[in-house]
Amino acid sequence: MPDNALPQAPACSSSAEPTARSASPSGGIAPILTAAVLWGTTGTVSTFAPAGASAAAVGAAGLALGGLLLFLSSGAARALPRKCTSGERWLLFLGAIAVAGYPATFYPAVARCGVAVATVIALGSAPVFAGLLAWLTRQAKPTSRWACATLAAVTGCTALVLGPELSGSAAAADAGGLALALLAGLSYAVYSLIGGKLIASGHPSGAVVGVMFGGGALLILPLLLDSDMHWLVTFRGAAVALHLAMITTLVAYRLFGYGLRHTPAQTATTLTLAEPAVATVLGVAVLGEHLPVVSWSGLAVLAASLAILAFPQGVVRRPGRPPKAQAPDRGRRPTASGAK
Repeated sequence: MPDNALPQAPACSSSAEPTARSASPSGGIAPILTAAVLWGTTGTVSTFAPAGASAAAVGAAGLALGGLLLFLSSGAARALPRKCTSGERWLLFLGAIAVAGYPATFYPAVARCGVAVATVIALGSAPVFAGLLAWLTRQAKPTSRWACATLAAVTGCTALVLGPELSGSAAAADAGGLALALLAGLSYAVYSLIGGKLIASGHPSGAVVGVMFGGGALLILPLLLDSDMHWLVTFRGAAVALHLAMITTLVAYRLFGYGLRHTPAQTATTLTLAEPAVATVLGVAVLGEHLPVVSWSGLAVLAASLAILAFPQGVVRRPGRPPKAQAPDRGRRPTASGAK
């Protein structure tokens, strides 16, 4: 996206929340990782859906209900579009399209090239897209530390998820499915960057997330209505849909939105690579799946890479000596690693 497509308009609403990212980006690490843990339960929980429920319908149901709950549970969300500039309203609309675009492209990618390949391509490409888009729109300049950690995290994620396939004979990749998975990763990167930009400009995180996901829910609703929804009236189907709506959408994206206030979006998308790690561990613990050595090695590499981002470089101070006061940082843009 060109820089003129993302106007640098000042915030037009006040909020009790801070209007800039925290001086310590580690303040957003815990909520982002917690959100990734909650997202990691999606695959395991969805296996309990009734047999007649398609993956696309399950994902659409979670977003439709959860997105509307995110919008309705935030009073500031209803007032946000009126208080924004025209440029910021366009950003909110683009963010809603990207939110709806993720399940609309990810689940068809799963159907065409499998869960493992689609997960690696979508989640692995999202941090790369986020870093490139942040650089192209001049929101942040990727650092070598972020690039190295992201490369290692994507490599570890690939080994973790594709380990079972790498140990056997893998089928030929479906080009259409790979393209859809890349579009899913781009969608995730776009709405993460837009959300981070609007939150950093002073808008409440709950309002920004609520508007984008409420709009995404409306856009994805036709896909849900066009599918067979009989599974939703069963106990198991309703339980799965409520978990996806309440836990992996409402709660998780509240945490993710709060984390974006303190952490650059390109770092946040890398941290959420913890999601496939959680999903894999749950598959072993709950579903009785088995992992080869290469997968466990990939998990170790991924964990080490996320630890590098979770503990940014700090200023070394002498014991007992208070930190030196600093003037407000008015003109600097956050780096991709979040370090000063």
